[in-house]
Amino acid sequence: MREVVLDTETTGLDPGAGHRVIEIGCVELMNHVPTGETYQVYINPERDIPAEAQAVHGITEEFLSDKPVFAEIAGELLAFLGDSILVIHNADFDLRFLNSELVRIDQPEIPRSRSVDTVSLARRKFPGAQANLDALCRRFQIDLSDRDLHGALKDSQLLAEVYLQLVGGRQPGLELASEAVSKSVITAQSVDRPPRPHAPAEEEAAAHAQFLARLENPIWLDRES
Repeated sequence: MREVVLDTETTGLDPGAGHRVIEIGCVELMNHVPTGETYQVYINPERDIPAEAQAVHGITEEFLSDKPVFAEIAGELLAFLGDSILVIHNADFDLRFLNSELVRIDQPEIPRSRSVDTVSLARRKFPGAQANLDALCRRFQIDLSDRDLHGALKDSQLLAEVYLQLVGGRQPGLELASEAVSKSVITAQSVDRPPRPHAPAEEEAAAHAQFLARLENPIWLDRES
């Protein structure tokens, strides 16, 4: 089962107001285990970036001025996503932005049914508790020491760890450990042996006859008569 953990950074909160995607980060999972394959790209939004958005992710217009526009990276992005389930924190937000970009270049939208929303998962598992990414990382003791600002790839990597905790995913080394243990088990093999003789020796037969001669009125003699 292939899943892609995905996050975006944007110029604002509403694609309907003209805000655009400026970074996309993805992490590949196979059977709930990170494969090490990632995808990350910065995108020129062809517009300004408000100061309040820069305060969140630290990405400036100058930094993005020589980066590709969305139309130039759409093919490689869609190829990486394939038809996999998308694991997204607050899926409605990111999908609205991605679909807005796809519609601009006459590409089909990504259906909401293709996504797993980790905010919803967290709220079902921990009712009443904070469900933002920072709070979930602290709950699961995931290291946040190098996350001063939001970043799509970094947040996808953190979300992958959170998601595996939420669904009880396997640890990456578990399968290898199980394989090593299975190789160390010695399988017992049966060995064919010739049948052993069970007929009594002459001495045993004679002793048995003497024993029977001492019995008075044995019941088997009555049945034979």
